[in-house]
Amino acid sequence: MEGVEVPALVERLGSDEDAVRKMAVFKLQSSIGDPSFADVFIAEGGLTKLRYLTLNATGNTLAYSLTSFSRLLEVDKGWEFVNQELVVELVVTHPLVNILRGAMSILVAVVSHPHTSTTRTTQPHAFGFRALRPAIAEYPQFLEMLVSRLSSADHALCTNALQLINSLMRDAITNGADHEWPKFIKRLQDLGVIRAVYGLMQGTALQDLAHPLLEFQALTKVLLRKWRDVPVELDKPEHRRALKGIHLASNPEKVPEQPENEEDGGKRKHNPEKWRRLGFESESPAWEFEDAGFLGMMDLADFVRKHEDSFQKLLLEQSTQPLEERCPIARASLSVTAILYEHFEIDKSDLEDSKGYLALDSRASIDRIFRPMILQWSKLHTAGLQAFLRLWKSTGAETADFSKVAELVRILLEAVVGGASRTKEIQEIEEELASFEYQRLRELQMELLELTYEDTWGHHLRQVRDELNHEALQFIKEQRIRCLLQGAWFPNTAPFKPETGPVTEGDLNRVAPPPSTYRFVRLSHNRRWLHYADFPTRASNEPSLEELPEKIDLTTVSSVVSNVSASSSSITSSTSTLTPSPLSTTRITIHGYFLPPSSPHDPSSAAHASHAHAPSHSKSSSHSHAHRKEIPLLTLNPPTHTLASEWLDGLLMLLNQQPITSETNKLLKIVAGYGLKIRLLNVRFEELGGVEEREVPGREGVDEEYYYDVFGG
Repeated sequence: MEGVEVPALVERLGSDEDAVRKMAVFKLQSSIGDPSFADVFIAEGGLTKLRYLTLNATGNTLAYSLTSFSRLLEVDKGWEFVNQELVVELVVTHPLVNILRGAMSILVAVVSHPHTSTTRTTQPHAFGFRALRPAIAEYPQFLEMLVSRLSSADHALCTNALQLINSLMRDAITNGADHEWPKFIKRLQDLGVIRAVYGLMQGTALQDLAHPLLEFQALTKVLLRKWRDVPVELDKPEHRRALKGIHLASNPEKVPEQPENEEDGGKRKHNPEKWRRLGFESESPAWEFEDAGFLGMMDLADFVRKHEDSFQKLLLEQSTQPLEERCPIARASLSVTAILYEHFEIDKSDLEDSKGYLALDSRASIDRIFRPMILQWSKLHTAGLQAFLRLWKSTGAETADFSKVAELVRILLEAVVGGASRTKEIQEIEEELASFEYQRLRELQMELLELTYEDTWGHHLRQVRDELNHEALQFIKEQRIRCLLQGAWFPNTAPFKPETGPVTEGDLNRVAPPPSTYRFVRLSHNRRWLHYADFPTRASNEPSLEELPEKIDLTTVSSVVSNVSASSSSITSSTSTLTPSPLSTTRITIHGYFLPPSSPHDPSSAAHASHAHAPSHSKSSSHSHAHRKEIPLLTLNPPTHTLASEWLDGLLMLLNQQPITSETNKLLKIVAGYGLKIRLLNVRFEELGGVEEREVPGREGVDEEYYYDVFGG
């Protein structure tokens, strides 16, 4: 590097004064990462002096020396001077954080160093986990000290410790023997590495620990995949012991001893339902682990061991039920294992993709990348299996329904585990899985089914829906306008007069007095005039247009304002028998422009007014009407929400505006929905590409009374 004279620096490394050596090695740690500088440094004999400092120095001088040596190893130089035993001793015995950082960095480099052909022949055990094995045997507390460093407040030390654990795990899994790596992984788990890393993933220091945490998450996937790929073979003692432990935990009935005879060969008789009573399909359970592998056996054995009492109680309860109503516990356990395996995408290595996501400095990307729940695999499996048993019981499922219940459990885990935030505790997820309602789960299933249809036929369905929505709108528009053509009675309150001015909020919300008169309103046949008249009483016969002398030209209407409620309890016809409420406060006010008597039929004025229609519940158009005054033309007091919906939306749609009440919008959805179902009835099964053809049932034994179940019930 510029400004650093290598010969002078090497000379100061060998100085008798500690302060000079400390300053020299302090400068060295920032320069030695340059490969060209490292070559000159080694050529000048600096490597020997640096090694001497790592063996004999103390305090900060030792810390700077270890950091310099680790950076020299990063440029692949100085491997012949590595002393693993000394570095392991430093990790175990030195409490200083700055010394531990450099020592762990050296061990990470040693374990992760690639095995070149030269190294493999001359120093077969110089790298990887095997290189540290003698030192770890001498210092058995090394792994415990290493795991304890994960809780350090110093993020750099915590990062180095986790990197070293990752390197040891990766090398053990990749290069260790089949009987060695499971023991090493179990030892780390017993020391609490899962609990420590789980806490780090849920913490706030993710940016500093991102790469080692993601690597540990990826290694967890590798472990799960490796266990899944191990076939269950009863010839292996550990597999045979695990299966026997599951059987013994079930509290099997003891078969009464019988005298041996020559006919049965002197063999002890076993329960013919030995494995089927536990939920296996046959008495040879090994083949049923073909998909889940040894991972499935581990999950089942773990559940049985931790919940032995409830397991025995469940088997006892099921023994009293018919065979087809019993939940196959073993199959359910294997099914939950497969669901979790698919949910966490264990077969997909996400380490490289996750590194790309880290460039996005946002909390959303962090929460999407880190999945701490994968570290709680055993607890999630137990909670998922208990949810499976609960759903089996609540739905009254039978053996033939096994796949349906498994699908419900998959949706449940996707909703609860997949929707959980990074900081959500496992206890909350367990409680949510245990209390999730079946009805809500069914709704989620229907939503997913609709999304599946959207993915498959989305374009066609959207096009059909657009057409049906337009047809439904025209249909409901005609229905609402025909309600206006039929006419209706409205109770009268004190009428509004032109001189009183526009309707105020107080006018709309005040409690109306009991009606003294009734008003009948009807739309003319040509749909241009709104006829009305007031009557002292409500007649039994509806008046004709000739009996309604007052009328409003709809071309002069500017807006329709109402305080109609946004919701209604039911949808009924206005022709049904209803008791008018004398205290109804619902009002519909029709606003329009007052035409001077001199030009009541001026075509230009009428045309001008027809273009002044403003949207409902809004002010009138901002277009200038200097020679005309906007006034309330007519006020209606509908006694029911249904009548208010018919007349308000009927007037709006008559003026080519959109309906606004919930009753009308609900009718629109119903009509469009029925239209879609009827359209789908025209789709023939054989026209669907890529679908297995099914046998069409015959009409044998069926009478003529059949129908299409368009209501879904």
